[in-house]
Amino acid sequence: MPMTIAEKILARASGRKRVSPGEIVEAKVDVAMAHDLTAPLAIEALHKMGVKRVWDPSKVVIVLDHQAPPTTIEMAKDHAMLRKFVAENRIPNFYDVHEGICHQVVPEGGFALPGRLVVGADSHSCTYGALGCFATGVGSTDMAAIFATGKLWFRVPESMLFKIKGRLRNRVAPKDIILKIIGDVGVDGATYRAVEFAGDGVRHLTVAGRMTVCNMGVEMGAKTAIVPPDEQTKLYLKGRARGKYKEVCSDSDAGYVDERTYDVSNLEPQVACPHRVDNVRPVREVQGIEVDQAFLGSCTNGRLEDLIEAVEVMNGKKVAKGVRMIVSPASREVYMDALNAGVLQRLVKAGAIVESPACAACMGCHVGVLGPGEVSISSSNRNFKGRQGSPEGKIYLASPATVAASAVMGKITDPRDV
Repeated sequence: MPMTIAEKILARASGRKRVSPGEIVEAKVDVAMAHDLTAPLAIEALHKMGVKRVWDPSKVVIVLDHQAPPTTIEMAKDHAMLRKFVAENRIPNFYDVHEGICHQVVPEGGFALPGRLVVGADSHSCTYGALGCFATGVGSTDMAAIFATGKLWFRVPESMLFKIKGRLRNRVAPKDIILKIIGDVGVDGATYRAVEFAGDGVRHLTVAGRMTVCNMGVEMGAKTAIVPPDEQTKLYLKGRARGKYKEVCSDSDAGYVDERTYDVSNLEPQVACPHRVDNVRPVREVQGIEVDQAFLGSCTNGRLEDLIEAVEVMNGKKVAKGVRMIVSPASREVYMDALNAGVLQRLVKAGAIVESPACAACMGCHVGVLGPGEVSISSSNRNFKGRQGSPEGKIYLASPATVAASAVMGKITDPRDV
């Protein structure tokens, strides 16, 4: 029986030759990740279960990234508790406040490998599917079960196939692809499905671009988002991969509940308008709206190529008067690469505020909190009310190029016009 890549990975993880959509399987987890907002709850549940040690310390990743460094006494206590938990369990894969966002350090650290089942206590864990693994987010109590046993039950999802054709034009980004798709499919159009991105248009994307696309799969309800592994995948994992891996791809005659084709050759820059991720329109239709804050960063678009794209669009121009431009590289590795390449210097010279590698303004309780009535143009992934601070604020989601163009113009601007 032909199977999709998602079905093959779940079959392997559950010790079966084949699985079908709708079946319930108990699967062995290859890597389990939790961060400073979700790990404390998972550990509390673990202790209530009477379990004192994780099933396999080498397969657990703990990251402090959401409020890093901590901004409240309570969060400082949580960080201290997590450091103690890591020490007591002898967990080697611990990333403290200076290392970056979980969804960047997990791929960088070589944990997300083709064919593996990677589970994170965060909804955007689907990012790792860019490397050909089945990656999904779960709640903290589910993560406690994984910490205890190394296993979790899954309902095998139906699969959707998005065939991407063509090459992106100048100043049009992978973020524009996924915004366009979400605008068409809707926030619940792929609920509990495995969305697979294939075609020559995806093969032309860098691994960083694929991570952007997979990151937002959950914004249309997907259980996981996957790009079949190829030579770019191997190149990215060279020197990073923790152990051997076996690549998995869908059978040519695998079954999908929905197949859609997108030719991105003529795609325009897109923007998700308040207060829904699927409220997507071309940037040209909303340009001119004044902005108070421009955020460049997050697990969606805080990678090196995103920062480089921004400085190229800005091209020596200053951030507009009255606009706060906040930049947060996705990881320490990205930060150092951008520093060595002179990218951060150019951003600072332009008037941007460069923060430590962390979630920063994305989640509304760290740097870059919006006040009532303020407008943000953001390279992050969610724009519902209160996401970046005040529920009276407005968030527009766009590519790094659009964020940079808007920062220097002081209003939402098509990057092709700068």
